[in-house]
Amino acid sequence: MTVRTNWAGNFAFSAERVLAPASVEEVQRVVAEASTARVVGTGHSFNRIADTTGTLISLEGLPEVFEPGADTARVGAGMKLARLAELLHSRGLALPTMPSLPHITLAGACTTATHGSGNLVGSFADMVRSVDLVTADGSLRTLRRGEPGFEGAVVSLGALGAVVALEVAVQPDFDVEQRVHDLPWDSLVEHVQDIFATAYSVSAFTLYRGTAEVWVKRRLDDEPADLAAFGGRPADGPRHPVPGQPALHCTPQLGEPGPWHERLPHFRADFTPSVGEELQSEYFVAREHAADALRALAELGERFAPVLLTSEIRTVDADEQWLSPVHGRPAVAFHFTWRQDTDAVLEVLRLVEQALAPWSPRPHWGKLFALAPEQLRARYQWSRFADLLEEFDAAGKFRNELVTRWCSGSSTTATP
Repeated sequence: MTVRTNWAGNFAFSAERVLAPASVEEVQRVVAEASTARVVGTGHSFNRIADTTGTLISLEGLPEVFEPGADTARVGAGMKLARLAELLHSRGLALPTMPSLPHITLAGACTTATHGSGNLVGSFADMVRSVDLVTADGSLRTLRRGEPGFEGAVVSLGALGAVVALEVAVQPDFDVEQRVHDLPWDSLVEHVQDIFATAYSVSAFTLYRGTAEVWVKRRLDDEPADLAAFGGRPADGPRHPVPGQPALHCTPQLGEPGPWHERLPHFRADFTPSVGEELQSEYFVAREHAADALRALAELGERFAPVLLTSEIRTVDADEQWLSPVHGRPAVAFHFTWRQDTDAVLEVLRLVEQALAPWSPRPHWGKLFALAPEQLRARYQWSRFADLLEEFDAAGKFRNELVTRWCSGSSTTATP
């Protein structure tokens, strides 16, 4: 057994064996022979969503697949976003969004509806046009947008099979400038809708008291963003989202224009993102409730203080994926980076979920949360997804303890 931990090191995978097949055909053979299986990307999850007691499959050994077209590109599922961005940019192409860090795989980003920020920009799942899956019996199956079941096949939590390739929408290359502004907390709350509409991509970092840092990423073909009307002041130098961390790990922020993939992420691909030794959580509520949710979270400021490193607020457009946190509703996302103290964080998470309860928060599947299975099923299109699970993997080869818990509704208070 090869011992592997997730990215943050807060748990070790419990797989009997870890394999890195060298071809899709080998993936098919490994899956067909496995009793239980899961696929792991870069391990950038903070719960056991990718864990299994059977065979853990890494796609890092597969040959690189990159087949660009006019408005789509077929890409190997194990390709990291930094590499994909490099290949697209070299051909004058771009993705519409990037997450905070480009270190993760395309498949991992899509299967959990990972996202960047932007009022009119969806998650990674929203850009997928087709999915190539190795299913439980080792066969290869492709689902395309518009076909029955596609809305459950992208944000699938890895439970339908091993994703080996995806076709994603692309667009012409574009340049971006990034600037950081210091903003009074009360101004962020009062003008949150207007502030997030000032540029193509906007994020706010805060500890829910005093001030916020607003990271504004403007496409050069858009009008300049002006936060002075909201009390914003340009930052006096480069910033890191977590106070005390080196800003050189971050993408340029002082208005220097650059290609989309070198400005939309917060963190540079050649450095460790964020802190590393940390835990993360994220909750999505309908965007119209952003100000009320901010006020509710601010009341927890004293309880946050011992464990909160930073919190990022972003916006994401709606999509149609059944298990997507933005299914059917444009959202504001509240992301939390915590100190690595699981018990203390889970205690605070219960308070966060109570504070956001009036707006039915939906969690990010790859991060820590404490919502019960019955709450999850009420907030996602879980019954439709359960039918798809039965069609693709009736015996549950690709399910694990966590997915089974969400399916069966067994009541547990947390998902560490």
